Formats: sequence, structure tokens, C-alpha cells
Amino acid sequence: GNVDYKDLMAATDAALKLPFVDPTRTGVCGGSYGGFMTNWIVGHTDRFKAAITERSLSNLFSFYGTSDIGFEDYREFGGAAFDRPEAYAKMSAITYVKNVKTPLLILHSENDLRCPMEQAEQFYSMLKALKKDVEFVRFPEECHDLSRTGRPDRRLARLEFIVRWWETKL
Repeated sequence: GNVDYKDLMAATDAALKLPFVDPTRTGVCGGSYGGFMTNWIVGHTDRFKAAITERSLSNLFSFYGTSDIGFEDYREFGGAAFDRPEAYAKMSAITYVKNVKTPLLILHSENDLRCPMEQAEQFYSMLKALKKDVEFVRFPEECHDLSRTGRPDRRLARLEFIVRWWETKL
């Protein structure tokens, strides 16, 4: 959400200079860390016409206590979430939820232990409360690797949701 955000915006600027890129139809999407970055991006710029976040995290404080790896974040933040809540909040996409203007599709698997379902639920609930353009699709019985190892019908459904979102929003 800092240097990585700047790098992604610089890459976007470079892509927009290409003759075959339509600057009025750009979208952003990502999964896992890319999902975190998508959540971060939509809270910090409205330059994209639509966004898709998958298997993402939005609240680093709760992620610390619910993920199978969140407790390792102390290395990034110089301490545990309970000791440095301000640092975790500053780098949590959910902190900037009021700034979101980009339509967002959230795709998440119910059995994701890396990025627990509550991460998507929190972001979605706040966006809905703010009357933002957001949709949320939950995949039952799937884990963090839905796109790679999920049940074939659910992998196809995921792709159909993605295509429909881009067709509708871009």
C-alpha cells in the first residue's frame, strides 16, 4: 500500500500510453496480495472504471487473529496488532472505505484460511452501508486456491462472474 501502490500506478500510466489501451475502459483486479492491493487502490484513486478483488484481505488488525499467517505480520509492522493498532489500521484498506468510488466485485471462498471470509464480509458490509456499487460472491466449500484447484463448476462460475462484471462495467 505504499511503494507497491506507486509502482502499480506507474505501470498503469505506462500502459495507458499504449495505442491499443482505452483509458476510459480500464479495470483493476487481483487475488490474495493482489486482492489487498485492489482494495487499497480503490480506496486511494478513482482512475479505474471497475475493479475485482478475490481472496483478499481488507483489515490487517482482524487478519492478525483470524488468518493462518496473520500473526506473522508483526515483522512488517514492528510489533503485534494489539501493540500497534494504529500501524495496522493505517495500512488496512478498510480504513479508506469511504473513499471508494470504483464499482467493486468481491469474490471469496468460504473455506479460505489464508484470507478468511470475514475479510471480504467486512469490506462488503461497509461498502453496502455506504451505498457503494459493490457485489459479493461467496463460493462454498472452496479454499484460497479456488482458481487453481477448485471444483471445476465453481472455477467456471468464477470466470463467468468475472466476464459478466467486465462486460457490464467496462
